[in-house]
Amino acid sequence: MQTTPVPESPEHIEKRQITRHQLGAYLQVFNQCTGRPIGYLGNVSRQGLMLISPLPLMVDELFELQLRLPSSLHPYQRLDFQARSHWCREDVTPGHFDTGFSLVGNQPAFAELTDALTRYFSFMRTEDA
Repeated sequence: MQTTPVPESPEHIEKRQITRHQLGAYLQVFNQCTGRPIGYLGNVSRQGLMLISPLPLMVDELFELQLRLPSSLHPYQRLDFQARSHWCREDVTPGHFDTGFSLVGNQPAFAELTDALTRYFSFMRTEDA
């Protein structure tokens, strides 16, 4: 009889080196060149992000991306950045795909955004709770 690993067992512990914070469908991500939306920020760290999109994206490609952040002075504040895709897989939600990216350009501004989102959403590490 084959057994299923128990959650919290070594087989289920994620080996991620960078803590990522789940964002759901809060921030839409746009193609910087066309201005068209390509998906939503799924999770984020100072070094990268996961994008949730309705279509699969190419892997090992450089993308010119843009976030449109709420602003009190303008309709929104643009955050343009470059990111390289590393993997793409079907999301648990039918008709959606998850793509993992690492930042290539504008890391300081993206790091500031990540820190601000962490403070705003009051994320805590599980071990800190």
